[in-house]
Amino acid sequence: MKMIDIQKEVNPHFKKVWKTNKPYNILRGGRNSFKSSVIALLLVFMMLMLIKKGEKANVVVIRKVANTIRDSVYLKIQWAITKFGLMNRFTCTVSPFKITHKKTGSTFYFYGQDDFQKLKSNDIGNIIAVWYEEAAEFKDAEEFDQTNTTFMRQKHPLVDMVRFFWSYNPPRNPYSWINEWSESMKDEKNYLVHHSSYQDDELGFVTEQMLQDIERIKNNDYDYYRYLYLGEPVGLGTNVYNMDLFTPLQELPEDDDIILIDDSTDTGHQVSATTHGAFALTKKQNVILLDTYYYSPHNKAKKKAPSELSKDFYEWRKEIIEKYKRNIDKETIDSAEGALRNQLFLDYGIRLHPIAKKKKVDMIDHVHVLLAQGRFYYLDTPNNKIFIEEHKKYQWKEETRETDDPQVIKEDDHTCDMFQYYVNDNLRKLGLKF
Repeated sequence: MKMIDIQKEVNPHFKKVWKTNKPYNILRGGRNSFKSSVIALLLVFMMLMLIKKGEKANVVVIRKVANTIRDSVYLKIQWAITKFGLMNRFTCTVSPFKITHKKTGSTFYFYGQDDFQKLKSNDIGNIIAVWYEEAAEFKDAEEFDQTNTTFMRQKHPLVDMVRFFWSYNPPRNPYSWINEWSESMKDEKNYLVHHSSYQDDELGFVTEQMLQDIERIKNNDYDYYRYLYLGEPVGLGTNVYNMDLFTPLQELPEDDDIILIDDSTDTGHQVSATTHGAFALTKKQNVILLDTYYYSPHNKAKKKAPSELSKDFYEWRKEIIEKYKRNIDKETIDSAEGALRNQLFLDYGIRLHPIAKKKKVDMIDHVHVLLAQGRFYYLDTPNNKIFIEEHKKYQWKEETRETDDPQVIKEDDHTCDMFQYYVNDNLRKLGLKF
């Protein structure tokens, strides 16, 4: 085993986490606090202590959704094993996701809570720890309770207890279930509730580039900085967006060329509006709303059929391509919409990508990050005025703000939905997937 100095890999702020013998450990905090890295190193260390004795020891790592495993916890555990210089002593598989010690069979098992039956029925045995990463994604604490008992029964005989870890960035809403749950556990003797932020980094893990991004968000939207990087549940306010972060342009900047264009669609047909937005991504990684199409059937005796909306979209799209001399990259639409999507494919062979929608508050959160980074602009044209007007009026429902599932007022919000679809369907491209 490679000798590593843990004190050079784990900030002093996390000493309490490393030393505690409590069975339940909740690590919450802002982005770039390195809480997940600390847990990964600790889990590997715990397993290695038993491997050293020739024992087989297993660890279970859980995300809410299975398809997020590969790019998050799976790579994080590999990173931690590499820190100990032992990656060559493990084998890694992706179907299923497992990292196994060759000699003892000690294994990191990775599961999505969305495949609960498989998770519940697997008799792993010799379990020493369970880690719920991005715990705020789970629906409620009951989802933990459903699996915890299963794992406790499979405890390794040489350990006193199965240790449980939760890590998450606190949601902005203080009334979110996980914020209230972790607060309620602070006085429980078997629980360690630990808070961290990038400000607790004494070892220089936060790079200068990270600090510049943090400072930019701090200057643009201080409340959002407190939420995102300090991990403070700052509340929702009434208006969903800070309109000062929507920057108008009279023309495209000469020093920031367009790399590609994406479009996004929210449809309404008979009862509500259909809207499309064309968004440019530039060399400086800025986003510019180029144009908005908006059709409302309200108060119209004869409403447009899907075939007419299909033709409108095709002509609008064609104009965008011809004007900006760029092909369209990704074309996004509400996953619940079938009529226009099918009609466009029938008429023109155009495939729109249906987005998998999440909770409204989570979809809005990604838009907040883009805005807080000061990277969103719009051409100040007549077509784009409806986009700005709807975002100005976009508000949380007052009666839901102090609940764990806040809702927006569903009136004149079609461009708001369309913008959320665009951002959430292009997270990696926009540098918003962490």
